[in-house]
Amino acid sequence: MSRVVVIGAGAMGLAAAHRAADLGHDVDLIEVDSVPGGMAAHFDFGGLSIERFYHFVCKSDDPTFSLMRELGLGDKMRWRPTSMGYFMKGRIHPWGDPFSLLRFPHLSLIAKIRTGLQMFLTTKAKSFASIEHKTARQWLEGGSGREVYNTLWKRLMELKFYELANDVSASWIATRVRRIGNSRRSILQEELGYIEGGSQTLVDALVSAYSAKGGRMHLATSVEKVETENGKVTGVTAGGRFFAADAVISTVPTPLISTMVPDLPEASKAQYDAIKNIGVVCLIFRLKKSISKHFWINIVDDQIEIPGVIEFSNLRPIDDTVVYVPYYMPVTKPKWQWSDQQFIDEAFGYIRKVNPQITESDLIDAKVGRLKYAQPVCEPDFLEMLPPIQTPIEGLQIADTCYYYPEDRGIAESVRYGRMMAETVVA
Repeated sequence: MSRVVVIGAGAMGLAAAHRAADLGHDVDLIEVDSVPGGMAAHFDFGGLSIERFYHFVCKSDDPTFSLMRELGLGDKMRWRPTSMGYFMKGRIHPWGDPFSLLRFPHLSLIAKIRTGLQMFLTTKAKSFASIEHKTARQWLEGGSGREVYNTLWKRLMELKFYELANDVSASWIATRVRRIGNSRRSILQEELGYIEGGSQTLVDALVSAYSAKGGRMHLATSVEKVETENGKVTGVTAGGRFFAADAVISTVPTPLISTMVPDLPEASKAQYDAIKNIGVVCLIFRLKKSISKHFWINIVDDQIEIPGVIEFSNLRPIDDTVVYVPYYMPVTKPKWQWSDQQFIDEAFGYIRKVNPQITESDLIDAKVGRLKYAQPVCEPDFLEMLPPIQTPIEGLQIADTCYYYPEDRGIAESVRYGRMMAETVVA
């Protein structure tokens, strides 16, 4: 049995700690937040328990399903027909199936054929190694054409990545297209999933199972330093305490690593520091009235500075309409310093532009969540940028959501990587 310290109690950290405890190790899990779960954690939204940041499940998310079965939650998975729309030139256009594509008024026929073919072939691809060296823009323009990129993608990319919009990997975009494209009931019907009770159901079950195996959790505890001696990890100093360890698994954002692990070689620190991240200000609204029938609406409008709205209540049945509005941006942008109320006022104004029938009286409540390191910017050949999970310091493993590449952030990848790192710990 090894003494293991896991840093970060998001989905990946919880999965790692649970698996390590299951393998018989003595485990301490350290989390700076006052609650476990990370981006999957819930909060009380006027009596409704809901995720701080939106989550959904796709049919390819096998690690999630395996863990749910292991935890006795196999019957908690729910599937629902969903749809997507594009808000453009003052109206919402259906999107995501062949008939919607053919009826879409803002592309030429040849552009529709090209993008339909590229998206279909992407859902069938086994690997994206052949486009790993390309940017998303190069890949999309090469397959669907410049007209499609300028009409459907350019504004969305700029509102998520700003000056980094042309640096995003083609493999990363293609993998997202494939994941959503393969979560369908039929060629005409998208189908996404949610866990009954929300992501908190899985978080609570993981915490309970971990604790039952003797694992210890230390919330509201900030890690000051990963301690080493003679090239080996010896423990973690956190909250003014020393936690002895034979192995340490870090799941916190890579921008924090250089400071947290000062004994890493300078070359390793430089690799972590080179990984770019985008922040997010994520708003959640409760409304009396629905915006539309769609789960997700992409927004392409020069007067609206959000890439879309997610009407979560069109996936998980909730009494009121619940809508997420994400503002992705580098935290160096002046807008990052806006007050919560400024974001709420602007975003609600955008919601009313998308559906003018919504009035001021339809707003029940709104909350704002912020993450400084929410979205890694995955460039072409991104895998070559990543330091190995097993660091030069013996016993120290480091990974965060950027290691899921070319997959995007999600509970399934969190579970897969967390369990993998725990299984690498040797007694």
